[in-house]
Amino acid sequence: MAQSSAEFARVVDEPGYAGELDTSTLARALYSSDASLYRVVPEAVAYPRSTADLLALVDLSRRSGTPLTTRGAGTSCAGNAVGPGVVMDTRRHLNRVLSIDRAARTATVEPGTVHAVLQREATRHGLRFGPDPSTHTRCTIGGMVGNNACGPRAMGYGRTADNVVAADIVCGNGERLRVVSGEPAPDSPTLAALRELVADNLALIRTEFGRFGRQVSGYSLEHLLPENGFDVARFLAGTEGTLAVLTEITVRLVADAPHKALVALGYPTMADAGDDAVVLGRHSPTAAEGLDRRIVNVVARAKGPGAVPTLPEGDGWMLVELVDDDPDRLLTRAEALLADAHAIDGFVVADPAQALALWKIREDGAGLAGVSLERPAYGGWEDAAVPPERLGDYLRDFDALLRKHQVHGLPYGHFGDGCVHCRIDFPLDREGGADAYRAFVTEAAELVAGYGGSMSGEHGDGRARSALLPKMYSAQALALMGKVKQIFDPDNVLNPGVLVDPRPLIADLRVPQLLGTPLLRRDPELVEAVHQCSGVGKCIADTTASGGVMCPSYLATGEEKDSTRGRARVLQELTNGSLVHGWDSPAVHDALDLCLSCKGCYRDCPTGIDMASYKSVVTDKAYAGKLRPRSHYALGWLPRWGRLITASRLAPVVNLAGRLPGISTLLKKSAGVDTRRELPQFASGSARRRTPRPATSGRPIAVWVDSFSDCFDGTGLEPLLEVLVAAGWAPQLVERNACCGLTWISTGQREGARRQLRAALEVLHPIIAAGTPVIGVEPSCTAVWRTDALELLPDDPRVPEVAAGILTLAEVLTRSPEWQAPDLSGVRLVAQPHCHHASVLGWQTDQALLARTGAEVTTVGGCCGLAGNFGVEEGHYEVSVKVAEHDLLPAVRAAGPDAVVLADGFSCRLQLEQLEGRRAITLAELLADSARPVLG
Repeated sequence: MAQSSAEFARVVDEPGYAGELDTSTLARALYSSDASLYRVVPEAVAYPRSTADLLALVDLSRRSGTPLTTRGAGTSCAGNAVGPGVVMDTRRHLNRVLSIDRAARTATVEPGTVHAVLQREATRHGLRFGPDPSTHTRCTIGGMVGNNACGPRAMGYGRTADNVVAADIVCGNGERLRVVSGEPAPDSPTLAALRELVADNLALIRTEFGRFGRQVSGYSLEHLLPENGFDVARFLAGTEGTLAVLTEITVRLVADAPHKALVALGYPTMADAGDDAVVLGRHSPTAAEGLDRRIVNVVARAKGPGAVPTLPEGDGWMLVELVDDDPDRLLTRAEALLADAHAIDGFVVADPAQALALWKIREDGAGLAGVSLERPAYGGWEDAAVPPERLGDYLRDFDALLRKHQVHGLPYGHFGDGCVHCRIDFPLDREGGADAYRAFVTEAAELVAGYGGSMSGEHGDGRARSALLPKMYSAQALALMGKVKQIFDPDNVLNPGVLVDPRPLIADLRVPQLLGTPLLRRDPELVEAVHQCSGVGKCIADTTASGGVMCPSYLATGEEKDSTRGRARVLQELTNGSLVHGWDSPAVHDALDLCLSCKGCYRDCPTGIDMASYKSVVTDKAYAGKLRPRSHYALGWLPRWGRLITASRLAPVVNLAGRLPGISTLLKKSAGVDTRRELPQFASGSARRRTPRPATSGRPIAVWVDSFSDCFDGTGLEPLLEVLVAAGWAPQLVERNACCGLTWISTGQREGARRQLRAALEVLHPIIAAGTPVIGVEPSCTAVWRTDALELLPDDPRVPEVAAGILTLAEVLTRSPEWQAPDLSGVRLVAQPHCHHASVLGWQTDQALLARTGAEVTTVGGCCGLAGNFGVEEGHYEVSVKVAEHDLLPAVRAAGPDAVVLADGFSCRLQLEQLEGRRAITLAELLADSARPVLG
């Protein structure tokens, strides 16, 4: 950078700048990548709070020659949102919907406004913003303008460029402008020079730009033609922040037709589906999405066969959406489309839930595709487009190109517009991999250009494709784009290296930078695991309303470092070793500190990130041979202390000491526990020994009493045994201790966890090997066998057998034909699935079982916030409470005092009791006859 950190500090202190500027290693690591293959470490990250801040930052760039890259959600898969100078994050503060004009059907927003937030506000007025990318839950309107984003429904609502009404901008030359689509351009030196340039190159623009709807690569100069009204507002869409910074945007809103139909069509191959794109387009669909057996199989493997509804016969499909004001006319149109299609099978999807599930396949396609081949797949050749009439032939040639280069991909996309997405397993982590990548994408660019297509159909060129623009445009057209850049940004400070004078194609590839690094040689599995994060950013969206868990700490703080993606980025920088150094780096600690180890990302992250596991590994290595925090010995060894206290009959003394002023504070501080927390009450004796054994002659089943259930009050086993007997089982408690090592795992004491697991295997495996099923009590302990144990003891053949043999209560009852669900009609339930239950074990079985009872069930998404030792430790209390306040506590309050709260997790029940004074019951208590008084 041209200027020092002192220069940045001076600008931050200037009058009119109220934002933050962060030059820390942590911030630079977090923003070193977007959702692309590229890594460019910035010198600083800016968080502007106002238009004045944006102006100040542009002014700084101009005065100092410092590159400035505008970033929204960082979901760019082309490398548009990384840069070497200052990365300017607009999403954190500049995220408001400023106004909605229902009569004019427009909305005015700040550039960092999230698409879903605008959509929610517009829906209240019966309107919507038309373009809807798969990242709609977190992408920003400013980012969509930058990339000219589209989404599947661009056929009906147009690209972002088609929906820009007005924009307030500050150009790279410092001039402030307001440009309005359909109105004369304002008097401006910048625009006067632009108009003259266009007038001198009309023939060139008319022949090379805007040849078909999805020609997004390069600058969309066709909007500046006289016949198009010199529309600067629309022209700015797709310029990728290289010409100006958006300060305010007005977009067009539309009214959704009230009736919607989805037509599913089956073809022998995806290319055959592509052949039908033009025919289907004549029926005015809002969307026409193509996919084939490859991506469908990926979804079925990742999420279970139930995630894929019935599809028409064939191996390639088109999903075509029609909307209309008249339901009868809609049905007639759907039938006409079916009749015209050249499909081998097809039908109208009448069930909205089935239609949603089919669209979900498309929405999750990119993330799942990245981790579903034998090797990691990447988005370097992500969204090429060709004229729809040439799509089928292009798809055939593209498959041939994959075979020629011996790589594999999972194509799918917006076939009605001729746009194809594909994640490909480029060998980037091998010697020569970068050259192999360059060879493929270069030939792919030539293929697309040969079909009159565009290398980018909606994501922009960024660092992934800008260097390939000569394959698509003439030297004269490229020179013209360079002149446009010179007019707007003469000092080349706005997102340099993109579109004009681009960086070399493979210069900043992230994964090849790992080759030869020490950590790759020592721990290749971890390096590959953390690099699975593609940056699509589902973790920075609020998915809890639909039952998701990820990422609770981010939802509480809003900080990128507390998202799954942010943590993965820091760990990627750790594995690279050039910015973040050492397992005990402060940046690594800051990124992982507020991870609750909830395993929400294990299920919810489309790329399969398991941050709880990575945190355990990194913590283990960071403290290897060192003195650990007090909480690691107190809470990490809690099962050991619990057994000691209950066996020695010290529980009453310890419980009393935990309540006495002064002594209680001393105990908590010595254990690294927040003094605002109440200590859980130890039981007077082991539950395995004090619980009466039922006499029955049913089928044998062993009850595994974990350390929490064994040592603490409030985890009674009697209701569980009662329910099992009623279901025809003869339950027997496992007499010997069999700790799964959960607390050792969560505090990064992995060798201790292995010792605990090996000892537990000696107890549990003989029971399961003899054919006796085992039922777990605490969900988090049961989940250890299905995830962490398999990682910690990968070579022990007993672990998979135990993992398959330990069941939840709901799983046991589902397999018990004698069991009859009690009639709980009229009972209102608020169910809080433990995070590990929802993410690892699966809550669907419990959900189905509860439905059989007739109870009215509200299932809470998100995490309770206590999460084992996390919410108890010093420094985590505030975040723990914020997490609870996001979903659980509001749901419980809204249900009222008469509702029954269901929580199988010990942590969940403890959090509810301590923060809300509300007692929750377990599933066993709910179903047992003895629990009827609890239900009122």
